Formats: sequence, C-alpha cells, structure tokens
Amino acid sequence: MEPTYNYFKKAFLDFANLIRNPEIFIYLLVLVLLAIPLKYAIGSASLVLFLVVSFSTLHHFKFILNKALLLPIGFYFLMLLSLLWTTQSSLTVKGLGKELPFLVIPLAFLGVSNLRKTNRPKVLEWFSIGMVLYAIFYLSKAIYRFYTTGNKAVFFYHELVTKDVNAIYVSVFASFALFYFVSQNNQKIISKVAIFILTLLVVLLSSKNIILVDIVLIIIYFLFFSKYTKIKKRGIIFLIFLFLASSLLFLKQVRDRFKIEFETAFEADSSHTDYGSQKGSIYVVNLRQAWTQEQFQPNNYFPGAALRLYQIRIFKEMIEEQNSIIWTGFGLEATQDKIRAKAVEHHLFSGYGAFNFHNQYIQTMAELGIFGILILIGMLYCTIKKAVTDKNFLHIVFAITMIVLFLTESFFCRQRGVVFFVVLYCLLNTADTNKTKVSLK
Repeated sequence: MEPTYNYFKKAFLDFANLIRNPEIFIYLLVLVLLAIPLKYAIGSASLVLFLVVSFSTLHHFKFILNKALLLPIGFYFLMLLSLLWTTQSSLTVKGLGKELPFLVIPLAFLGVSNLRKTNRPKVLEWFSIGMVLYAIFYLSKAIYRFYTTGNKAVFFYHELVTKDVNAIYVSVFASFALFYFVSQNNQKIISKVAIFILTLLVVLLSSKNIILVDIVLIIIYFLFFSKYTKIKKRGIIFLIFLFLASSLLFLKQVRDRFKIEFETAFEADSSHTDYGSQKGSIYVVNLRQAWTQEQFQPNNYFPGAALRLYQIRIFKEMIEEQNSIIWTGFGLEATQDKIRAKAVEHHLFSGYGAFNFHNQYIQTMAELGIFGILILIGMLYCTIKKAVTDKNFLHIVFAITMIVLFLTESFFCRQRGVVFFVVLYCLLNTADTNKTKVSLK
C-alpha cells in the first residue's frame, strides 16, 4: 500500500511542478491553435486539456483586472441571457456550448498567473511554423489528387482544404502566420521559403477579402515597420504587386472570382448574363438587384458581394417587421429560420436559406441586439487601440483582419472562428509589450 501511495504522491508532485512552469502553457496554447483546422473532436479535446491544466492551478489563482478580457466574458453572459427571449431555445442551448470559449479562455488568462507569464512570441512562432506544415500538406494532397484525377479545381478554394475546414478560415490562419514571418527583421532562407509557401496557399484559397486585406497590410508593414531603405521597400512592394497581378492573370479560377464581383458591382443590369450550365441557364444578380428586387427566380445566382448585400437587406426588413429585435435580437443561433422564411418570401433557390448573414456585425445584432453589437465593437476597439499603442505589427494584423473579415463572414458561427479569435484576442491583449512589439520607425 505504501509503495502505491508514494507512487501517486510523486506523480502528483511532478504534475504540480509541471503546471507551475509557464512553459507548459506555450505547448498547450500552440496545441489549441494548431488543432483548429482538424476535426472538431480533436480541437475540443485540446481546448479541454488546456482548461484542465489552467484551472488546476486555482490554488495559485490571482485575478488581474483587464478590461479587454472582461468584454468577451460579458459577451458570453449576454448570449446566456438570450435564453430568456430566444425564439429557438434548443438551438440557443446548443450554441452556448460552441461559444463557451468566450467565457472560459478569458477567465484562464485573468486568473492564472503562470499563463500570463507565457512566452507569447514563442506561441506565435510555433503556430506559424505549424501553418507552414499545414500548407505543405494541403498543397501535396492537391498535387496527388490532380495527378490521379486531372482536375485543376483541387488546387483552389474549398477543394484545396475541404468545405468543412473552409477556405476562408484557413486563409485567415495562413495570413496571420504569413505576417509573422514577414515581420521578422533578420529573415533567413527558411523564413523566405515559409513566406512563399503561405502566400501561395492564400492566393490559391482565393478569398478576395483576405487577399485585399493582405495587400493593405503588406503596404503598412513596408511603409512603417520595415527597416529596409525606401528604394528597397518600393522594390519589394512592386514585386509583391507583380506576383499578385500575375496570379490574377494566369490563374483562371482566382481571376474569375474577382471578375464576377467586378461585373456585378459596376454593371447596371446583369440579369441577362447567361453563364450556362448543364441544368439550364444561370443568371447572375448584381448589387442593385440584390438590394431592390422583390422577387427572384430559382436560377438566380448571388455572387459574394451581392449575397452579403441581400443579407443586410433582409435584416433591415426583419427590423421593420419587428422593431423589438433592435434591443434583444432573436436569441443566440435563432436567426436561421428567419433567413429561410425570407428566401421563401423572395422566391430564392432554397439553398440560400441555409446561409447565415455572412456578416458578424449583422449576425450579432440579429441574435443579441444592440448590446451585443456594442460589446463586439468594444472588443475590436480595445484590440486595435492596444495594437497601435504598443506598435505591435502582428497585433495590428490581427485587429485589422478581424475588423474587415467581420464585414463578410459570420466568424463566430463556427467553433474554429470562436477559438481562433478568443485565444489570439486574449494572448495579444495580455502580452508583455517589451517582448512582443515590433519597433515603429
């Protein structure tokens, strides 16, 4: 009996020493971030492990007030409160489980002193290296699939990473990793190779929004953060534009995604644009039609911008029909039936009723009302303010990407988006600025 007791005592002491070491949280946070593109079960398991280790140090719990981290906690309590008025209680309860990181991850950062001592740059470095390995895997798999099928589509958009993982989400993860390597002042050959691989992945994933945001961020970096001479900066920016222009010129799949958005934005009437298909003619809806046309046809196709404008329009209609949702929203995860009803009302193809608002600001307003959108804007304000104050380029990348991305994606409707946002939000807003900032020239 005594040997058994001593064994468990020793094991307990070893575990206690392990969790006292801030280094353990580097591994756990990297594990949580790198599990995001994997199956949900793996991502959930990594998050549970992180939380178990974090909260097992409660006897050393030391709460540090950080207003930025109180906002996501308040955001979750508002979701919880929406149970009182939700129109879909079962869906709201299910959604509360998915959104739980908004509560538990900030609590861990607020209370676990060892977590606040974590080497943040090391977490970002390992995550970025991990994304390079993901990129190599996706590209290798695409090459193999092309070799066996001859289908060029395997190199682009959802086909490259699967629709479940989602091209937009992987674009966000890869872009953040890309800028980690870009921001390294003393770039080695391996960093330049990583930049090339991640840039290639982002271009092939064909997310128009992310590509345009990345162009702006690259310009910001070389104008304000880079230590290169003015002539060299201009040369690098020119080469980047040349690479992107070449991509649009020679990669038909990428070019077509930009082309259709341009046409529907500026053409006065695209209702007669016939793209044809084996199932009959498909007519593309332009922006004006998406906002004003009362009735559509099942063969009408909404490109990205037109779909998002239509979704804003139907939310406006919902407010006009029920003014009270301005204050409360319909409840967490309780908007999809309303969107389906609008698809029926406007005679859209039924598949469009399955899309969410594709706009996190509208999604939050529709689900949680005015207080929800105020908290969301508060989180974004806090993170961009700290990023600019600290002159931390990676933090600026995160803040600008999220602010713009939320205009075109309901990022919190997937657990991948929730975990990525909350972990990086907490990590960057509790960072030791002396260790993480990039000097501004």
